[in-house]
Amino acid sequence: MTEFQTLLTQIQVFLANLLLPSRLYQIAIAIALFAVAQMINMFIAPRLHAWMRNLEDRPKWQLRWLVVLHRRLYLIIFVLLIWTVIAFMREVLNTFPSRTFLLSIIGTIAVAWLAIAMIARLIRNRFMRRLATWGGWAYVTLYYLGFIEATSDLLDNVAIEFGDFRLSAFGILKALVVTGLLFFFARLISTQSKSQIEKNQDISPSMRVLMVKFLQIVLYGAAFFIGLKAVGFDLTGLAVLSGAIGVGLGFGLQKVVSNLVSGVIILLDKSIKPGDVISLGETFGWINSLGARYVSVVTRDGREYLIPNEDLITNQVVNWSHSNDFVRLDIFFGVAYGDDPHKVRALAIEAASAVGRILTTKPPVCHIVGFGDSSVDYILRFWITDPTAGLTNVRGAVYLALWDKFKENDISIPFPQREVRMLPDEMEKPPKPLD
Repeated sequence: MTEFQTLLTQIQVFLANLLLPSRLYQIAIAIALFAVAQMINMFIAPRLHAWMRNLEDRPKWQLRWLVVLHRRLYLIIFVLLIWTVIAFMREVLNTFPSRTFLLSIIGTIAVAWLAIAMIARLIRNRFMRRLATWGGWAYVTLYYLGFIEATSDLLDNVAIEFGDFRLSAFGILKALVVTGLLFFFARLISTQSKSQIEKNQDISPSMRVLMVKFLQIVLYGAAFFIGLKAVGFDLTGLAVLSGAIGVGLGFGLQKVVSNLVSGVIILLDKSIKPGDVISLGETFGWINSLGARYVSVVTRDGREYLIPNEDLITNQVVNWSHSNDFVRLDIFFGVAYGDDPHKVRALAIEAASAVGRILTTKPPVCHIVGFGDSSVDYILRFWITDPTAGLTNVRGAVYLALWDKFKENDISIPFPQREVRMLPDEMEKPPKPLD
């Protein structure tokens, strides 16, 4: 309670000083300047917004910061006005420093608030950004008003003790701030490193993903433990916690750990990598990203399947582009028995070669595979290197080219024919019964 009484006494003294005539007129000036700033903002903000909407071909970062400035325009105007008035009173009117003391505190706090609001825009998470903004505003306000020490003592007095272990509200707050800053810098370093690693084409895609994941684990883990150590937390107490986590992993998180380990194995053996085209059961698509728990597979119809890493290890996976990008496709067709098979094969190869996506370095081939009931059956094989562009569409293009080529050269594509024999009427009569 002593700390609370000290803080309460400081607040009472501060409020009493505000009632002095020299402080009251400074408060009145600050209120008037804030009102003027709001009126100027009401006049300028709509015009600035209209100008921003007409901007074209500007980088996104410029547009984002223009939006930030637009939202904080009233505070920028207030800072400019109050420091202009302070400079005028000191330099022109030769006012005593005590006559502008309160205005200086208000102006300094306003500048600090503006700086915190700008810096907080670097935090992407909306909730964390607001938490950092309000926390920073509260700190600088208490600091410049002279209440920071008394508030710290009060929060430190609110604590829970278990033997030698003591956990105070101030310690928790300090841990959150330090850990938050460390996580922010870890995220910043991780993002920059990720962009540099992904640009390096000398490293395989799977190894790039593994390096990024490893770097993130190291940075965030280091930020967490350094943050705890910085606030005086005994890390030896984590030994019991790690043992409990190990037991939990052994019983309740088997699938999660299996997927994590499977993900590391996939990255190390390079069996699949981002951009590969795979088939797993009824799912056919290309690898969009490799996660710690799952692999994102995007199909031709735009669906995104999140396949657990364990399934890619334990099930049979067809990787269409594992060692190279060559993919062979087969289509079957039949022509009439009266057509020359040598000519049919040549025309089929010519038709397939005319399709744009078919490789000429690995030319198509055509073979007879059987003599059917109504047609001579053929198989046409050709190669492509872009399975991500689709398989059904290239097959369709080859079938259409075959149709056009056969039509130009009078090659007929037969259809099954059946003979129907009509029996005499007397055979349809039922037999006479035997005596």
